[in-house]
Amino acid sequence: MFTKLNECHSDSFLIKHLLPPTMNKKQLRDINFFIHRYLGLIVALILVIVGLTGSILVFQREIDHFLVHRQVGNIVPSRERVPVEVVLNKIKSAYSSQPDIKVESIDIPKLANDPYQVWFSRNDKWTEVFIHPYTAAILGTREWEKTILGVTFQLHYQLLAGETGTIIVGIAALFLLILSITGFILWPGWLKLVAGFKIKLKAHIKRLNFDIHKVVGIISVVFLAMIAFTGFCWNFNGFTYPVIYAVTRTPKPPELVSQVVAGKQSISVTQAMQIADAALNGAATTYISIPTKPEGVFRVNKKFPQEKEDFGRSRVYIDQYTGQVLRIRDERNLPLGEKVLDSFTPMHYGTFGGLTTRIFYVFIGLAPLILSVTGLIMWWYRPKKSNLIPNRKFMT
Repeated sequence: MFTKLNECHSDSFLIKHLLPPTMNKKQLRDINFFIHRYLGLIVALILVIVGLTGSILVFQREIDHFLVHRQVGNIVPSRERVPVEVVLNKIKSAYSSQPDIKVESIDIPKLANDPYQVWFSRNDKWTEVFIHPYTAAILGTREWEKTILGVTFQLHYQLLAGETGTIIVGIAALFLLILSITGFILWPGWLKLVAGFKIKLKAHIKRLNFDIHKVVGIISVVFLAMIAFTGFCWNFNGFTYPVIYAVTRTPKPPELVSQVVAGKQSISVTQAMQIADAALNGAATTYISIPTKPEGVFRVNKKFPQEKEDFGRSRVYIDQYTGQVLRIRDERNLPLGEKVLDSFTPMHYGTFGGLTTRIFYVFIGLAPLILSVTGLIMWWYRPKKSNLIPNRKFMT
């Protein structure tokens, strides 16, 4: 909820318990209203962009699956998939004239008709190569940043403005959290519950507009607050993650490195996968991150059957020279800090309740647009003179 009519303030049940001795209810209400109105006006456009792109990203996996298969064509399962090592050799052969290219990760096909997706970066741009899972033929390539989802994600996360955009969106997320709290306090339903959900369709445009604002706001406020909080934490993870680890009394995992052994080659990807399989028995491999630096480590991502996330959250970190397991991250047994951080993705994308909540989150992504438009209209119709005394006729 980005703004509210001056006439539509109400006494809040929460206010009665939040007031300091020197501040009365009206003063606190006026402060909340001022913050809510002008913070909303400042950040509205950014939140509309982030909200609309977020609605698309709720189903990014399904959209990407459709786009990939549209590009690579129909893959008919015929026999056992070719080993990952064969896929890597195919890439090395195809790009032998470009030695600066180093494969960084490989997505393992989730379905029988999915291709291998091999990722490498060049000049800070990500490229995907699609490999036939049964013949190892190259089916196509694409630059991720230029895809529909790539552009959508960059717009959502950083407004297509790089690191500066990441900071701006992070600040906007913090503002959204403040807007959610102030809007929650200003909601007229605290005085009379029915008034908080009533929409008078035949009323004057000013009243109808306010009713839409208050109802959409109260329905979406909790979810917008969760999205705002997780988005802020992600965009400022250098600050927020250490705080979360400290608050939950969870030791921050140290950076892992391989012990460089002069003259010794890295173990193969196949060996790394076998080591990971032994470390997390019963979990399927979803992707492998391949070290591109001498001190880099293998990171094998695993998914247990009970995990809901597409790629799973369990991982095995392996020294690339000795094959030693440096760390096991078992999703079934995580410290509190890791559990909190893992909860961010389902909270942000609405996957915590399956398909139902994901569909609902598409509409939550539209809420900033509705609230911004109705808030702007209320600002346009604002009283010309300062008048913060509530008009009770709008409360019923």
